[in-house]
Amino acid sequence: MQTKYKVGLLRGNLLVAALLLALLALVTTTLTEALLLWLAATWLAVTALLLAFNHRRPATVPWQLLPGLLLAALLWVDPERHVTWLWAWAVLLMLPQPRWILLLEALLALATWWPLRELLGLEQWALAGLLLAALMLLGLSRALDLRALRQSTLRRARLVPGLPLWPGARLGQDLALERGRSRREGVHAELLLLHAPRHRCWSLAHRLCRLTHSFEPCYRLDPRTLAVILTSRNRREAGERREALWRHLDTRGPARVIFLHELASLADEQQALARQVAGLQVTGEAADA
Repeated sequence: MQTKYKVGLLRGNLLVAALLLALLALVTTTLTEALLLWLAATWLAVTALLLAFNHRRPATVPWQLLPGLLLAALLWVDPERHVTWLWAWAVLLMLPQPRWILLLEALLALATWWPLRELLGLEQWALAGLLLAALMLLGLSRALDLRALRQSTLRRARLVPGLPLWPGARLGQDLALERGRSRREGVHAELLLLHAPRHRCWSLAHRLCRLTHSFEPCYRLDPRTLAVILTSRNRREAGERREALWRHLDTRGPARVIFLHELASLADEQQALARQVAGLQVTGEAADA
């Protein structure tokens, strides 16, 4: 099944869940409960509407905190009515989120289960605690599996759908392939490294992808560094393309060009870029001249 269809199915499920919570809010007589249910329904609806297959940025931390806090509030406000929601903690643990949020949700689950002793009775309370712990361990195991799968996917998937922007982990392998291809076909290939402020890196990456050919891959090496492999028929054409690209990018940070056949160490070039002053620098040109 293609990813876009999976995203559509997930969006539909989230909207259905939001609708059910909204219906519960309508029939709730307590103002506090109604407000919490409306907040939960809004969270699900907004998440569904903003959902997209995009590896670029994970959900922000405050947005990830909301479902756990809302669930805990519901169980604290009226545990007798919402006791069955206790099992939702196992589901929340499966969401992609930082480790400290997982720990916080586990503590919230404990804090919402503990006051249920008088409501459930000692035996049922203890059994519910054991079952909840088992389900949460299963949810946590699933979350760790999904985290490993997502990290593996991110290493080989485009960072932005529709654009040839790839993770930096691919660059080392692609450099060897492009170096061999340029030698076989007799073309000129070079690596362009760009350094930009963190808040401008993504907009610069979009411009870079649109100003280069579709067969020229772009990479995000870190939150401040971009790279692209440029291919031209000869050095003269490469120089003309490079200057035109630099003008259209309109960036003030440092940039560095390295001919692929002269590239010895990518890490050394990144360190040289970090020390370089603003402007475009082409390594090897002075020696060739």
